[in-house]
Amino acid sequence: MRLVAAAVGAALWLGLVLPSSAQAEVTAEQVRRSIDDAVGFLERQQKPDGSWEDYLNYPGGTTALCTLSLLTAGVEVGDPVIQKALAYLRTLDPKLNYVVSLQTMVLAAAEPQKDLALIVRNVKLLESRQHRDDRSGGSWAYENPSRIADNSNAQFVLLALHEAERAGVTTSEATWRLARDYWERSQNADGSWGYFTGQPGSGSMTCAGISALLMAREKLAEGDAKVSGETVECCVEHTTDNAIARAMGWLGRNFSVYQNPGDAGHILYYLYGLERVGRLTNSRLIGNHDWYREGAEALVRRQAQLGGGAWIGAGSGEQTPIVGTCFALLFLAKGRRPVLAAKLEFDPQPSWDNHRHDLANLTRYCEKKWQRELTWQVMRSKLATVDDLNQAPVLYISGSKAPAWSDAELKILRQYLDLGGFIFAENCCGGNEFDAGFRAMLARMFPDRDERGTLLYQLRPLPLEHSVWNAEEPVDPKHMRPLEGLDVGCRTSVIYCPQNLGCYWELDRLGRKQRYPEAVEAEIRAVRSIGINVLAYATNREVKYKLEIPHILADSGKPDAVERAKLYIAELKHGGGSNIAPTALVNLLKQLSLDTGLRVSTEKRELSPLQDEVFDHHLVFMHGRSSFSFSDAERKQLRLFVERGGLIFADAICSSEEFAASFRREMGQIFSDAPLRPIPASSEMFGEKFGGFALGQVTLRDPRRGNGAGPLRFDVIRTSPELEGVQLGNRYGVIFSKYDLSCALERHNSLECAGYNRDDAARIGINVILFSLRGNL
Repeated sequence: MRLVAAAVGAALWLGLVLPSSAQAEVTAEQVRRSIDDAVGFLERQQKPDGSWEDYLNYPGGTTALCTLSLLTAGVEVGDPVIQKALAYLRTLDPKLNYVVSLQTMVLAAAEPQKDLALIVRNVKLLESRQHRDDRSGGSWAYENPSRIADNSNAQFVLLALHEAERAGVTTSEATWRLARDYWERSQNADGSWGYFTGQPGSGSMTCAGISALLMAREKLAEGDAKVSGETVECCVEHTTDNAIARAMGWLGRNFSVYQNPGDAGHILYYLYGLERVGRLTNSRLIGNHDWYREGAEALVRRQAQLGGGAWIGAGSGEQTPIVGTCFALLFLAKGRRPVLAAKLEFDPQPSWDNHRHDLANLTRYCEKKWQRELTWQVMRSKLATVDDLNQAPVLYISGSKAPAWSDAELKILRQYLDLGGFIFAENCCGGNEFDAGFRAMLARMFPDRDERGTLLYQLRPLPLEHSVWNAEEPVDPKHMRPLEGLDVGCRTSVIYCPQNLGCYWELDRLGRKQRYPEAVEAEIRAVRSIGINVLAYATNREVKYKLEIPHILADSGKPDAVERAKLYIAELKHGGGSNIAPTALVNLLKQLSLDTGLRVSTEKRELSPLQDEVFDHHLVFMHGRSSFSFSDAERKQLRLFVERGGLIFADAICSSEEFAASFRREMGQIFSDAPLRPIPASSEMFGEKFGGFALGQVTLRDPRRGNGAGPLRFDVIRTSPELEGVQLGNRYGVIFSKYDLSCALERHNSLECAGYNRDDAARIGINVILFSLRGNL
């Protein structure tokens, strides 16, 4: 009967959630609302004593699962719902391993120091119940070793021991060794796992096997670097993990978010495991599937169809709304963690991954320092599109051999940088192969030269005055590593270390108990500081949840044919850095089209003030970062352009005082009878009258107004837009922002750049364009 019920439940699930080709992709806002609705549903089901109704005949199990789900979804520990639940759970002395494990995970996530004694008690109990026989040795059953072991119980116990370790409780190495051996031994020939050893594989149990093996091997791994005396040995040889590769292959071939592969039920339980696999393997894709986006789409759609904020799955437990909602909420909330960085996989293999835990350990340090849950991913250079790369704010490239990148791969990397991406690279094992290859790659990626034939984009040593050296924490000068940088757009967008960094991150596992000689520890601290400084500089500690980053549509590469009823805006060339932010205007125009539906051309049009084509446009855009001057002929031409109804719209990149002074001087000479004056906050330009945004308050960010000590941070000021204009009669002929718009439009919130934030920069630009079309008459 259970099998029939599960099959019926699965059929209902498939009937409700299978996608229609006409439906739009799920958005980050839809996921956020879905999570909020699920949290509200669970909170409403809590009983006065702090518990939830038990549906699985596991006393306390549902309460622990609900509490864990709410904590994962961001409900604060101090919230009355959580405090009542914790008070109830502390009274339990659970017997079943499922419940002991869930109780342990909750206590470790909520107030581990307060509940340390209970966590230790549970760890000892779980370890004592591990099977020791030949067939199932290393596994667990429901309660005691005399019962038949199963892979679901075994998974939950290892999850509990893993979280206990993260909370500071020591677990037995022997326990993890037995568990690792069991999971390796019980894997099916096709790479899958079943509920019992020898059974055909299912999606949920294969996810359990992958996660269990990864956790066990992490606990037992010696790492890819080691210390002998006071000498650090990097790039220690390691073997390929075939068991994980075979399991991931099976999961990719059988991937679905609409059913549990190989099982008639347990769909939501499977998705809960799928999230964990994606996160622990740091994979954006499983097979060719974006597992989080597809799973979120299915869950958001299913919840909307059912109503009330809940989910109902198929199979024991999850057929009830409370349990089903917990598994779905765990997938949505845990799986959307922001991606801090992606590690680039490239040929020749496996030179990109000599230190397999380097970025993982650095990410965990950032999590601890920034008090925010983060994750990282692996991106395959051969398969990644610019949209794929754009999902990570930082691309980490580590290597020991010369990279074999094709022209197509380098084109995508260049587009990623132009769109605001950041590359952080290191020569991980010493030697010259990667160093020479990486420098050659940059020369191919940036072939631009000046009139003397000198490359315009080159790596240069970063002086100690550069913001990266103190973006987060000071670096011990005795153990510094050289850093070189290449500027793209408004900031240094490539940082390269010709010496080893990842080797020391590999040694620096969070919570490690092994201490090295002080000289080695000092090096680890310094290299860790360099790592977090670069990530803080690259991201300004602002990383977005999954799905918050919009898709990047590939350009056709063909110039636009001139069409009527289509908006064209050109950029003015000058000697003050007119090409420093090359994608600012393009990004603004794309956002204008998205927000208003206007037909716009995103073709890049750069014109000299003396070209007659200037008069084909109603608006020309200019920006820069250094001083410049126009010739008399250029001034005369620009005056004529404005008198004929044109508008010059300009901003100072990174609020450059040099450019602002030059711009004001030039406009003063061109329009001596109409000086630049502040545009009043009451101007219709800052309102919604012409289809734009209400800009009563916008956000200014200024690193120069900070305290001058500790990590570099922005002061954030809410103010009305500060624009200046040259008014000719009843219209503006010039509109100027002394604060940066362009760097923000390039998606750079640079630590060195004062100006408006990304969203407000786009809104200001859109309002100015709409005002020029409809209001500037």
